Amino acid sequence: MLAAGNSAAAPPLTRLSEEETMFHAAVRGFAQEHLAPHVRAMDETGAFRADLLRELFELGLMSIEIPEEYGGQGGSFFQSILAIEELAKVDPSAAVIVDVQNTLFHNAILKWGTAEQHRRWLPRAAKSSVASYALSEAGSGSDAFALATRAADGGECYRLTGRKLWITNAAEAEFFLVFATVNPEAGYKGITAFLVERNFPGFRVGKKEDKLGIRASSTCELILDDCRVPKFNLVGEEGKGYKIAIETLNEGRIGIGAQMLGLAEGALAHALAYAKQRKQFGKPIAEFQGVQFDLAEMAVDVEAARLLVYNAARMRDAGQPVAFEGATAKYFASQVTERVASRAVEIFGGAGFTRDYPVEKLYRDAKIGRIYEGTSNMQRVTIARQLLGSRA
Repeated sequence: MLAAGNSAAAPPLTRLSEEETMFHAAVRGFAQEHLAPHVRAMDETGAFRADLLRELFELGLMSIEIPEEYGGQGGSFFQSILAIEELAKVDPSAAVIVDVQNTLFHNAILKWGTAEQHRRWLPRAAKSSVASYALSEAGSGSDAFALATRAADGGECYRLTGRKLWITNAAEAEFFLVFATVNPEAGYKGITAFLVERNFPGFRVGKKEDKLGIRASSTCELILDDCRVPKFNLVGEEGKGYKIAIETLNEGRIGIGAQMLGLAEGALAHALAYAKQRKQFGKPIAEFQGVQFDLAEMAVDVEAARLLVYNAARMRDAGQPVAFEGATAKYFASQVTERVASRAVEIFGGAGFTRDYPVEKLYRDAKIGRIYEGTSNMQRVTIARQLLGSRA
């Protein structure tokens, strides 16, 4: 048994290494200096600035885990989580753009793509090509594997027909990881993953959604009308798409947890600053116990969410299964964010209900956390299955 204080003891989950600290500081600097001045305008127009997107690539934030040999940063999954968290403090829309690129698309290609696919696609994804992840359809939201998009064998290519809905990054993306079935009668065992490029014949990006929150992040419909996809663009094996989707979403949910964590941290920071300078009855409202209690509960929620998210991310980097941890982190962090953002609005009072202050936007942005990459009810299902199954 190790004695108390032994140097071999594991470091705290929240302690960052020197490399992580430097990375964290660089992302924070970008978010505060380059991103923050444009957040309100991007929310109002519902579009992310092209120059900021280029900067995300130039800083390496769109290629964190891509190996250096392909032009990426050769970083860790935990660094992706740090980047998502830090960006979300300023603008959750920017955070989800980076999230989908790193935790969903890159993870899937790195794990399931061939060496030749890595050589062809990863340098582009690292340098300039935004990526998207296309699973959801009108009839397959929570029931993700009830998808109807069909992939027929066309000899030298596959021919994909169907529609995808609510696809993040679609307006800007050049790469789309599309899930379709090669055999509807086989159920989930017919689902297969394909990399579709924007210029493929028969493919187009359709309607862009006008959303409540994360408005600068594009969400669009995809239309595949006998879209011809080369056999080379099959990702993994036929009929293994369900496995790719499950495993990438298990990790992607940690990214959503990080987005919600960052959003909550941002809301808390705004509430703290406002409470210190806003005066009522001759003194700052931060001196009133009711406000102090709200701030204290907000801080507890944020810290608890941070521990769940960081633990899940570090477990993933350690090569351990994260289905339970990812679902737990996303479920809890999305609850926390709604509570914290709501209380932040209340601390601001009437001012918080206006667009003159940032907490109104953060409150709108918070709602999506309980919906995408698996609703809160689906996270409950996953957690319960883990408890009653292998974790029993």
